[in-house]
Amino acid sequence: MTKRTVDREAGERKCLWCRRPLPDPATTGRPRIYCRQSCRQQDYEARLRSSELSLGDNELVVVRWQFDELRDAAHVLAYAVDDSERDLLGAANATKAELREMLVWLLEAARPVRDLCR
Repeated sequence: MTKRTVDREAGERKCLWCRRPLPDPATTGRPRIYCRQSCRQQDYEARLRSSELSLGDNELVVVRWQFDELRDAAHVLAYAVDDSERDLLGAANATKAELREMLVWLLEAARPVRDLCR
């Protein structure tokens, strides 16, 4: 099983488990692939459990309530994007206050998705 440690867009190395940026590589030794020991342990336990369940590299076990929460937050964000696009198309000369209101609405819809990613 191989995993990528480099973000293709930014060229930034990231932890295999939590996807946080890794510190600059040391001049000696093996390159780091985890940001912390706890990430290394959690990845080990996940690999062990996936082999027990005979899961492939592209399969994942997720608690239903977490999946439902993420799906609901993604739907709210999608509707906020659609509403904002429609409002922008309808208001060619939108005022600063109207644009600010749209941005606040988008940010409020995006925060739950961001919080689920942390």
